Amino acid sequence: MAKTSVKARARKKPKFSTRIVRRCFRCGRKRGYMRDFNVCRICFRELATRGEIPGIKKAS
Repeated sequence: MAKTSVKARARKKPKFSTRIVRRCFRCGRKRGYMRDFNVCRICFRELATRGEIPGIKKAS
């Protein structure tokens, strides 16, 4: 879990466009982020397992 100050800093518009940091909206994690779903890989797996992401299911 990211600190609230880190999350707030990521939400601000950066001075340069290359400095943008995309974070998971649930936990604030910046690594393993999936742009299509706005979540990190860990939260994606949790949501997909519960069936909360439409059109996503386990392969096997």
